[in-house]
Amino acid sequence: MNEEELKRLIEKYYNGESTEEEESALRDYFRKGNIPDGYEAEKLIFSYYTESAELPELSLDFEARILAGIDTSDLKSRSRKMKKYLLTVLSAAAGLLILGGSYFFFVRRTETADTFSDPEIAYAETIKILRDVSSQLNHGAQVLEPVGKINEISRKSFESLNKSTRIIEKNLRKLDKLQRAIEISQVPVDKNINK
Repeated sequence: MNEEELKRLIEKYYNGESTEEEESALRDYFRKGNIPDGYEAEKLIFSYYTESAELPELSLDFEARILAGIDTSDLKSRSRKMKKYLLTVLSAAAGLLILGGSYFFFVRRTETADTFSDPEIAYAETIKILRDVSSQLNHGAQVLEPVGKINEISRKSFESLNKSTRIIEKNLRKLDKLQRAIEISQVPVDKNINK
């Protein structure tokens, strides 16, 4: 096929005036591979037609299966929406239940009621409880008594060390004064020796 005939057939094809034989001739021509420059787009178009001809025919129930898939998808979408709505309602109900339970738990619980009708019995019971608490605290303090003794011993040890340090410092000051006195008394003696 020469280039002039190719142009004419492509123009007829684009205008929608080509016959099946002419389109078949174009498909065969572009399938061969030797095409002139500027016809790459047409080669792609006609190679697509060649490839699509190799695709299998659609089954008779293809459309019914597509519609059934769409219906199933719609049902799943509705089911998701219903679950989301139900989850929201249940969450709100759980929140209200928690708030109501908290109210009854804290408000009812904080209201104290008198357990004794006679104030003298209440006073005696209070004294009994306070003595028990005091006894327990004293017992705990007795357990800590050795720790207090250790603290006292360490304090006394530091006091004796501090006393020793002060004595040593006092003696060192005396030695410093003696050293300065010796240095002062030796300076003139050294000058006389050198003369």
